Amino acid sequence: MKRKSVTNRVLLLLAGVVLLGTGLLVLAGGVDLYRRRPLTPPDGWPLTAPQDVLLDDADRTRWTDEGWWWPAVIAGLAVLTLLALWWLVAQFRRTHPGNLSVGVPERDGVELREDALSDAMTADAGQLRGVRRARARMDGSSHRPEAHIEVTLKPDAEPGSVLQALCDGPLKRARQSTGRPLPARIRLRMTPHKPHRAQ
Repeated sequence: MKRKSVTNRVLLLLAGVVLLGTGLLVLAGGVDLYRRRPLTPPDGWPLTAPQDVLLDDADRTRWTDEGWWWPAVIAGLAVLTLLALWWLVAQFRRTHPGNLSVGVPERDGVELREDALSDAMTADAGQLRGVRRARARMDGSSHRPEAHIEVTLKPDAEPGSVLQALCDGPLKRARQSTGRPLPARIRLRMTPHKPHRAQ
């Protein structure tokens, strides 16, 4: 799973839990559930009955005459707004290189599609000795693409030999075809198998 996707899901989960919990507490106080049922509200929770308010007049106006109050409120809201805008812009930031220009210096009009390069590397890696299954994908930007290769090894495969074959084969050919250094991350996995009994 992509890092941005994981971060978004975690943030949305946390925000959802906080909003759901707060909403249920407000609803319980609004329908007078604490008085009708033997339920105890959280310590310090102000909304326990329909007529209760979150902030009374004294709390709302406690610091309004202080010189630091309004600048602090405006600064806090500005920080929250900037964080929300940063998160929104980050959603549209491209995390895949898209079409890659070929050669250094770049050749005019010659581009290599990200999917085509990923498919070629997947097929190339899948043909290596000791590899049961392979999957390649491209990450990064069009100026700094990065290859991610996940390989599932056969039970009798030697990880060192397969890693060397990946570097000398699919990765080397991909670098030659793009004319770029193309850094790579390789994840090797072993196929689960039953233990063999020694005779």
